[in-house]
Formats: sequence, structure tokens, C-alpha cells
Amino acid sequence: MAIRKPRGTQDFLPEQMINWHYIEQRMREICKVYGFNEIRTPAFEDTKLFLRGIGETTDVVQKEMYTFTTGDDGGSSFTLRPENTASAVRAYLENKVYGKEGLTKWYYMGPMFRHDKPQAGRYRQFHQFGAEVLGSQSPVVDSEVICMVVQLLKDFGLKDLNVEVNSVGCPTCRPVYREKLIEFFEPKKEQLCSDCQERLYKNPLRILDCKNETCKSLSVGAPEIHEHLCEECHDHFEELKTYLTAANVQYTLNPRLVRGLDYYTKTAFEVQYTPLGAQSAVAGGGRYDGLVEELDGPHTPAIGFAMGMERLLLALEKQNLLPEPTVEPSAFVVALGDVAKVEAFKICQALHDAYVTVEMDGQGKSMKAQLKYANKINAKYVIILGDDELARGEAIIRFMETSEQETVPLDTVSERITSLVKG
Repeated sequence: MAIRKPRGTQDFLPEQMINWHYIEQRMREICKVYGFNEIRTPAFEDTKLFLRGIGETTDVVQKEMYTFTTGDDGGSSFTLRPENTASAVRAYLENKVYGKEGLTKWYYMGPMFRHDKPQAGRYRQFHQFGAEVLGSQSPVVDSEVICMVVQLLKDFGLKDLNVEVNSVGCPTCRPVYREKLIEFFEPKKEQLCSDCQERLYKNPLRILDCKNETCKSLSVGAPEIHEHLCEECHDHFEELKTYLTAANVQYTLNPRLVRGLDYYTKTAFEVQYTPLGAQSAVAGGGRYDGLVEELDGPHTPAIGFAMGMERLLLALEKQNLLPEPTVEPSAFVVALGDVAKVEAFKICQALHDAYVTVEMDGQGKSMKAQLKYANKINAKYVIILGDDELARGEAIIRFMETSEQETVPLDTVSERITSLVKG
């Protein structure tokens, strides 16, 4: 076949969707417990949203966005969403939610798009589950968000979780730290990778997050941000740690954890699952107290996180933590002859009306082949209709697990099967 799926994308077939439905259900359950409601935003947005919201100096904006223009919109530029926080904030402002409720707690799940080098657990179209809390600057909220992420991952059965936390400061204290970093890296500028040379004066914090081995070694001994936090950020971070300790969340302080997006302030965190190796981060997020204002809204402190769903499935698969598929009681109607097919169709529709899983042959197979297919799909009950049964106004119900059979009046078949399936 000449046409194939784009590189870095996946097809999810029915047997794989069983696992997707499983994790999505658990995610919705945990969000309900913590008081979050679901939102859905467009898969593409005005490009300016991400330029302003994520930051023009980030790798996401400079290298990874899928951007296009359309003639019928006057040459407007649109971008497939590379993440959903900016979209959530746009929806929050556009729908004037800030004027309707004090604290907004939203969650989402869906596809995101980044032009990145495909590798295990990383795709160009990938899926994220995430949550946002808008309207509170309390470290209690930060702690609750982290606790929700940890609880969900533990509920899936994942162990060896490593929670890393840091404070990335705020517009009051970060400029001082920024200058300290520039002062530290300037003598080493020529040894930095080309990306970090560009970052040096635009966003030197990103150098600390560089994966280049040379840049990693050059950053040894760099000033740490916790030494330059203002009083407000320092107190906020200390309270965060107090609440995490109170909730028995084991965490590690990582002064190099800066995350990859410009909108973060104060709290930044990642949850890593070490057996995944190099791509071990399964969730991450932080506080973004200035993003709503950056997008022309009122001052609204906020925090959120995102979790890679493909990476989570990979972790669950590696540890054999995905549940075995359960087979629901179902029925199959074996019909021989045109008249029997009509009766079989009527029975199927009656059972569908009762929300009972039932199928009938649509390929003109023999009785033997139909019974073989019923066994293949694990049908628990088989309804047999032939000329003799129709002449007597009856149908045969075969119990596939025991091979026992019973004969019932034709007009009671759907009721009998419904009672067997639903108990």
C-alpha cells in the first residue's frame, strides 16, 4: 500500500482501545473525586495564542509547532495545539468563566501535536490527560494537584515513582537569578550547543534543562534558584513541601527542574517512572500565575499538569498492569433460510433495544460456520432458528459453556435472553 500513516503517528485498533478506555475511565474517576469537570477545546488555535502563551523562545514554538495558513480566513495563521493549558486559559477568558465562579477546576484529554523526533513513548500526534485550577494562589492547591497525579499513578499499580519539585520564582525574583545565570554561562558561551547559545540572553533558565551532555557538564556549579527566591516565593515553596509531607508524598528537590514553557512561576514538578529509562517523565506541570494576564485577562493565579497517555500505557504494559479484557455475556443468532433471517433480525433488534450485545450472520455462512464464529467471539448464548423451529413457533437456545440447550416459544426469545444476560 502506497499511502501510510504519517511518521510519528499511530493507529489504535479495537484490541488496543480496550486499554485506552480503561485508563480514560480511571482518569475520569479520579477527577470526579477531586472535583474537576471536563472541557474540550479545538484541536487548532490562532498561532498568536501559543506565541504569547508558551513563549517565543521555547523549543515548542521555535521547532515543534505545526502551523498553517488558510486563504478563506484572510491568510490567518493557525497551529495544531502542542499543549492544552494555553487553550484552556483562552476558553476561560473567551467564555468569561472568571466572572461566574471563584475557583475553576477543569480537566481534559485529547490529541496534541509536536514536530519532534519520534521515539519510544514520544510521538508527533500524542495524547495528554491534564487538569487546570484557576483562581487560587494557595500552595494547598498545588499540593492537591500533585497528590491527585500521584494517587492516580499508584491506583494504576505503578511503583518506583519519583516526584521532583522546584520553585522557578516569579517576575520579582527571577530577573536577578537570570542575570546570575548569564554571568555564570557567558565565559562558557562558545562551548554551549547552538540552542543554548541562543537561549543565553533570551531565557538562560532553559540551559539548565538542556539534554546535551556538554551543556550538562558546563552547568555544574551554576547558581541555584532557591538561593535567589523572594520572600513570597520562598514561603510558598516551604508551605508546599509542608503539605506534601503531611500527605505522605515522597518527593525530591530538583533545583534544575525548570520545565520547558515560559509561563511557569513558583511551583514546578514532574513525576517520573524510572523503569521507562531516558523518557521516564509520565506527568509534569506547575504554577502559571501570569498566563491569564498575558492573554489579556484579569490577574488569575493558576496551576496545572499534563500526563502523556501513550507513555502511561507503555509503563503499564511494561509492568503487566493492564487488566485482562472481560467478556460480557452476549448472544449470537444462527439463522438458516430467508424466513429465519427475518426472524433473526427481529430478535436482534429487540435485544438491541434492551441493550444486550447480539450479532447475526451477514455473510451467508453455513450453520457450522456460524456456530464456529459464535464460539470465536465468545458468545455465551446461541439462538438457533431453522425451518423446523419456525414451523413449531419455537427457537433453540444453546448455552455455549455447557452445550446444554432449551427450547422456548419464538415470541419469548428476546425476553429469555435478556433475563439470562442481565440476571
